Amino acid sequence: MAVLRKPAAVLLRPIALLFFSCPLFCQQFGLHIAFLPRAISDMEADTSSESYLTVVKKRPAPFQPNPSDLIIGKAEEKFENGKRAYQLNDPETSRREFDSAVDLMLMASDNPSDRRLYESKLEEMVEAIHRFDLAGLGAGSYPEQAQFEKAPLDDIIEMTFPADPKIKGKVSEEVKVTASELPLTVNETVLGYINYFSGKGRRTIVAGLERAARYRPMISRILAEEGVPQELIHLAQAESGFLPRAVSYRAAVGMWQFVQFRGNEYGLHQTPYTDDRLDPEKATRAAARHLHDLYKHFGDWYLAIAAYNCGPNNVDKAVERTGYADYWELRARHALPVETSNYVPIILAMTIMTKNAAEYGLTDLNPDPVLEYDTVKVTSPTHLALVGDLTDTPVSQLIAMNPALIKNVAPADYELRVPSGTADQLRADLNLFPEDRRAAWRMHRVETGETLASIAHQYQLSPASIESANRIGSDGPHSGDRLIIPASYHEAAPARAAKHPTTHRSLIQHVSIRTSLAKAHAGISLSAKRVAPKAKLHSQAAGRLAPAAARHGA
Repeated sequence: MAVLRKPAAVLLRPIALLFFSCPLFCQQFGLHIAFLPRAISDMEADTSSESYLTVVKKRPAPFQPNPSDLIIGKAEEKFENGKRAYQLNDPETSRREFDSAVDLMLMASDNPSDRRLYESKLEEMVEAIHRFDLAGLGAGSYPEQAQFEKAPLDDIIEMTFPADPKIKGKVSEEVKVTASELPLTVNETVLGYINYFSGKGRRTIVAGLERAARYRPMISRILAEEGVPQELIHLAQAESGFLPRAVSYRAAVGMWQFVQFRGNEYGLHQTPYTDDRLDPEKATRAAARHLHDLYKHFGDWYLAIAAYNCGPNNVDKAVERTGYADYWELRARHALPVETSNYVPIILAMTIMTKNAAEYGLTDLNPDPVLEYDTVKVTSPTHLALVGDLTDTPVSQLIAMNPALIKNVAPADYELRVPSGTADQLRADLNLFPEDRRAAWRMHRVETGETLASIAHQYQLSPASIESANRIGSDGPHSGDRLIIPASYHEAAPARAAKHPTTHRSLIQHVSIRTSLAKAHAGISLSAKRVAPKAKLHSQAAGRLAPAAARHGA
């Protein structure tokens, strides 16, 4: 247990200048001054023409740039190198330098001296790279990218939540008889969020609880196995609303909102085609272990939760600076980042309401069905559209079952989730397709009235190419037949997954996440696109597969 010490003398400076932002929320803290608009420093005036380091170095002595600031400076150098290479018609060098620039910017997200300026520079850089990419670096040639969503609670960033004095006694009595592994505190801040989620924010908590049903058995099992309180499921509700592809403005990703370096620490890796942070089960395991480690370090669940939000180093510094190893004391002294000061109360409010669901009208919900699936280890790069063809499953459903895939091609050795009861037949049907063609070829179920010519037209192929891949009789294909469609896609297939996957992502993946997030915050729909919409993929009629000819290797 952390030791509570006498308070140390601290000179409090304006919070906007002292503390950087943490994932997901962007709210001010305290009941009376917490939700006032953030003060804008003189440093945040027109700085777009100056480098980040040039701006921050204007601060009064004895200010010195910290390691994050120096990394940002290096990122800006890489960005300028990329622009010069682009102007010299050297796309390979340009892409490499741009990629390094964005990676460095993400690495620097932990503790820049000027958080707002950093975020502005990151957005400017990504938008500029995106324009270069569209203009001449070939963004349009990449396979379809995963779509991302903003976390639902981002919508309460600037709202105020006064406490309703009428509910204080009621909530206090509820807590006294509520069994909870996580200590439950009732104060004005917690009551304010209970009041919000009971009124204007009801839709947010209801939607999260309905989505939670899809993953609750899995999350509950893992939390128990890792020895952390079951109530910590509400961290996922606060972080992402149980959206596996939620992305925060700080590039924290997934249901449990891991930034890249922290995810890597707990075994969540990235490849050009996958991101483990988006896998609900892997991310839950990593989050439970991280929370267990944080509790072991701080000896207090509130401090562990706060550290999950803004990082253990920041909580350690707050304890050292104030002399208090108590979350509420740190909050009262404005020693924590503004988002973290509200993070624990939000989780407590959700926990109290969920454990007393009848009192808050949270019993009559429409929960999502529990996620159930079979697993098939694909032996070669395989397009989800082909899997959909063979299992009569919409591609959108396969994407939802496999959120860790950031492209619509599963790489070799990937454990692909498919609807329950389809695994054995899928394995058998995939064997009808050459391994080196599964990322491009399709299967088509013939419908009444279709001819070989009309089917070929749908896939922009010649009838002869389809005929050569199938044993089709002289009277043509029959309704219900399943035909192999060769070369439906013409994209580069991913290589076999490396044993030690890289933590670096390609330029287009960086751009995809940032631009998808920007569109999400602007309210633009990001629903996943269906692959090859012209193809009639999913007829429910049973049919026979036209026997494959020996020309598959052609």
